[in-house]
Amino acid sequence: MSIFTPTNQIRLTNVAVVRMKRAGKRFEIACYKNKVIGWRSGVEKDLDEVLQTHSVFVNVSKGQVAKKEDLISAFGTDDQTEICKQILTKGEVQVSDKERHTQLEQMFRDIATIVAEKCVNPETKRPYTVILIERAMKDIHYSVNTNKSTKQQALEVIKQLKDKMKIERAHMRLRLILPVNEGKKLKEKLKSLIKVIESEDYGQQLEIVCLIDPGCFREIDELIQKETKGKGSLEVLNLKDVEEGDEKFE
Repeated sequence: MSIFTPTNQIRLTNVAVVRMKRAGKRFEIACYKNKVIGWRSGVEKDLDEVLQTHSVFVNVSKGQVAKKEDLISAFGTDDQTEICKQILTKGEVQVSDKERHTQLEQMFRDIATIVAEKCVNPETKRPYTVILIERAMKDIHYSVNTNKSTKQQALEVIKQLKDKMKIERAHMRLRLILPVNEGKKLKEKLKSLIKVIESEDYGQQLEIVCLIDPGCFREIDELIQKETKGKGSLEVLNLKDVEEGDEKFE
């Protein structure tokens, strides 16, 4: 027994739909679940890992494929792969209320986990627990954005929490080894980028052990290489300067 299937229909399952309205018409693409955010954040770069098919639809759930003339009218091309990229980047992800709630809850916790891993109480140098960060995020009514990566949002949360609690990114401990001749002059240029100088040792070379904000690492590295013409170096001693134990919730 054969079943007739119209040629303009494609059936897909376990699909995440991304929708865009253009030129008064609706266009949709079929993606693998949980892959859209990865593409938008730059984590996933293989389009075939994101798209279930390179076809553009007017209705994914019914399997109705968009007409060529409608694609040209709306996008100026009938190159479906290029159109899929446009919709994938700028379209609206369609999810059920239950899926959206689960996704938001998971992202909220992931953001809190990243903040807890990166930050400390600057007075005690102790890390905060994930639960405490989650409570603080709820207190500031932080709203998760499904179109942004959790890492991006964690950095936003850190900035917002600084107004409400004692929190900062844990310092990174570095050892800088500089030629003596350039060392004193370079030290002055580095001052604004260094939080704390823990020790200085003048020998055949100037050796400085210091604490910095992780966001300044690249700038310090580039400055040392440029000013010493490659003769200076830096070594990461600790990625996070923290005391053992969790910060307790008062």
